[in-house]
Amino acid sequence: MSTFFAKNAEAKSNRDALRTFLISNNSEANRAPNAVVTIPVVVHILYKNTAQNISDAQIASQIKVLNDDFRKLNADFNTVVPSVFKPAGADLELAFCLATKKADGSSTTGVERKSVSSSFTFGNDYYKSNGLAAWDPTKYLNIWVGKFDGVDEFGDPWTGTLGFAYLPDAAGLPYDGLCIGYDVFGTTGTATAPFNKGRTGTHEIGHYFGLNHIWGDEENSCGTAAGNDGCADTPATKEPYFNKPTFPTNQYACSTTSNGSMFMNYMDYVDDASMAMFTNNQKTITQNTMAGPRASLLNSNACSFLAVDDVVKSNSINLFPNPAVNYISIASPLIKITEVEIFGSDGKLVKKAKVQNETDKIDVRQLTLGTYYVRTYNENGFVKSMKFIKK
Repeated sequence: MSTFFAKNAEAKSNRDALRTFLISNNSEANRAPNAVVTIPVVVHILYKNTAQNISDAQIASQIKVLNDDFRKLNADFNTVVPSVFKPAGADLELAFCLATKKADGSSTTGVERKSVSSSFTFGNDYYKSNGLAAWDPTKYLNIWVGKFDGVDEFGDPWTGTLGFAYLPDAAGLPYDGLCIGYDVFGTTGTATAPFNKGRTGTHEIGHYFGLNHIWGDEENSCGTAAGNDGCADTPATKEPYFNKPTFPTNQYACSTTSNGSMFMNYMDYVDDASMAMFTNNQKTITQNTMAGPRASLLNSNACSFLAVDDVVKSNSINLFPNPAVNYISIASPLIKITEVEIFGSDGKLVKKAKVQNETDKIDVRQLTLGTYYVRTYNENGFVKSMKFIKK
């Protein structure tokens, strides 16, 4: 990256200006508390064989991970994040749904699939005519799923790549979004350990919302702008951690401290099971991204609901009792809910129920003990996701 910017002064100037905005803008002061923004997602599946044509359940499992991780609802926050770092943990107030509307207003599942030739190079061609073109990238988060093979434009092999996404300076461009391997997407199906908890998607979409790696743009650059992620609450490191580090560690810290490095941050490179948090300063950057280069997503109606004006209505919706033993009910004073879907922790749909009024009880006695996710709908489509515990 440093070589590219050395040859492209204008690109470096633009990137630096955007970085300053993302770190320093005070968009949070003008933002309503608990103003959760839902991002419409389109998943493009590009497959060469049946295994790569991943299931709807696997797609749903990745969306669930994104909703958990970006809202700090992930259960492993409590077990993976050390107590000294927990106060820095943040709910980014970003949620995700599969799009229910195309740009022309017609309905969609938010998923499209295409069989590609054996010579197709996923990492190079995902958004081109031999792949699948992005849906309007100013209105949708486009995610392409396929197999990384072949070589890139510089002749380097794609093998070993988990995924990549573009920072907000690419907003609106045809290739903008997330390109990710089918074997690291979601938590079920073809997802393969140690990258089978959906955290490659979380990490890369962190980039999409403006977050750098916690060691900055360049490794071994402690004390320089290139070695700074712009977040005071992520201790400076000189290079990434991998695998399953043991806390505390200063192995790659820029300076030795008693707490060591925050390797469990989503923007490091550890195994999926070893990462579990974003921070408050990272939240500031993502909110500034939504106030700036990705603000057009706020005006998208591709989820049929949750335009910014409707956030108050969505926040009024609650599920009770929680934990539940025999039944759950949906309290929704400001919007009429007509249907609910209940998904297991593996992303599989386990129950569907119609809702007539707020006093309706949805029977959950047949569900096994564990965590479940409820998607609520009104006459226009998806409204809100919630989580409950079945006891």
